[in-house]
Parts: sequence; C-alpha cells; structure tokens
Amino acid sequence: MRNPPPPPDYAAPLPADEHPDRFRGDPDFMLTLSRGLRVIRAFGERRYPQTAADLSRRAGLPRAVTQRCLHTLIRLGFAEQQGRHYVLTPLILSLGHAYFSSTPFVSLAQPVLEELSATVNETCALAIMEGNEVLYLARSEVHRILATTLGLGSRLPAYCTTIGRVMLAQLSPAALDRYFDTVELAPYTEFTETSPARLREIIAKVREQGYAVVDQELDLNVRAIGVPVRAASGRACGGLNVSVKSPRIPLARFTSEFLAPMQAAADKLGQFLVL
Repeated sequence: MRNPPPPPDYAAPLPADEHPDRFRGDPDFMLTLSRGLRVIRAFGERRYPQTAADLSRRAGLPRAVTQRCLHTLIRLGFAEQQGRHYVLTPLILSLGHAYFSSTPFVSLAQPVLEELSATVNETCALAIMEGNEVLYLARSEVHRILATTLGLGSRLPAYCTTIGRVMLAQLSPAALDRYFDTVELAPYTEFTETSPARLREIIAKVREQGYAVVDQELDLNVRAIGVPVRAASGRACGGLNVSVKSPRIPLARFTSEFLAPMQAAADKLGQFLVL
C-alpha cells in the first residue's frame, strides 16, 4: 500500500461569489467592514500562523488591502503578528459567542448529543452547511479520535465528511453543480474521494438511503456515519454524526447499531427547529 498523502497544507480560496466587491454601488454597504470580515474568514482552520500573502490569496483581496485589515485587527486585539506571520487571538471567539449564546437550538441540542453519545458510547456532533464547508455547532466527545480539535465554530470540508455529504444530498442539481464548480477537492488521506463524478454517485446514494458513511477520508483510522436533522417542514437544516476509531468497529455494524439511535436523536433535534 502506498503511503498516504499528507493533509493539504494550504487553504482553498473563499468562494468567489461571496466576494464583497459584488456589492459595489450600494451606497449603504460598508466595503471596508466586509473586507475585514473576509480576511478573518481567510484564516480558516489552519492551525499555524499565516503570511499576509497567504491570507490575501485566500481572501481574493489585494495584498495592500489585506495588510490594512490585519493592521486594524491587531490594533483592536483580534490578531497579532509574529514576524512575517499572523494569528488570530482568543478575542476573536467573542464574535462567535454572540451567535451561540443567542441561539437556543445549540443549548437545547447539547443534552440530546450527550444522551446519544452515552447510548452508543462514541463521539457525536451536530453541524450545519455554511458555504462550501461544514460548521460545527455542538459536540459530545467520548473518545478523542480526530487529529484536529473540533469545537464550536470549527469547519471541515463537506465533500469528505458525513454531515457534508448528507447536506450536499439535499441540494438541487443546479446548486450541486455550483458547489463542484467552486470547491477545491483536495486529498486529506489516501482514501479521500476527489473525483467529482464519483462524489456525485456517492451523494446520490446518500440521498436515496438517507444517511452517509465515510471511511478514513478525512483522518486515517476514523470512520463516521451521519444523518440529516429535519425541521417539521421536512427541510434538512443540519446533520448529526457519530465517529469511531475504524479498527474497533467494522462498517457493517454502523447501520445495525448506530443508525436507529441516531435517527431518534435527529428527530428530537428536529423538534427544536421551526422552519
């Protein structure tokens, strides 16, 4: 077996159709504010400092504009400079805290996740689709299984995660086409599926069966199963997954042992959604 490729050490550019310049001409639109927020988003999930050039490339903004945004973030305490590199400070968490503290769904979901985690004795999480990525809202961890630490606001690619595939399965054909036109399908392990044609087949199967299983595509030796969380209207607003160390539990046991309690938990979570 060939050695697996290392996880990508770059961050894909932010979606071009979300670029702040699309609102040029709107007299009430604050272009400077939108550019600053885009630079914050450009930090993404990378766990080490980035240069202004890195951030400029991902944000799709001129280098000079990016540096002015970084200077402002530093002066306000949201970022700091380490030589030629930049990192966000913990103060940035205050921006997300306002959302999570004002959203009762997150606090209501946590006990449901903990109950599910205790039932299956595995780690579970709740996430939504945000742009081309999966945004984690809540998590109940039994075993530390991922190389990365996932907390509130953490993001992962949709194409190689269970919740991502569950949410992609809800998209219309046109929306799915737009997704594949804009996303960069990078290999995270030797098992990551990066063929758009094959991913479309997988997503179609997820749509048909109502759940997704991913085997070592994001992290080696980690398997997961995910189901949609639907509001009373039937609209899938998020996803719920259970992750395990792959050697412990064979794939055949995923649907036989995890699927029923996961669907029950998803139904409970759906009761909190009024959409």
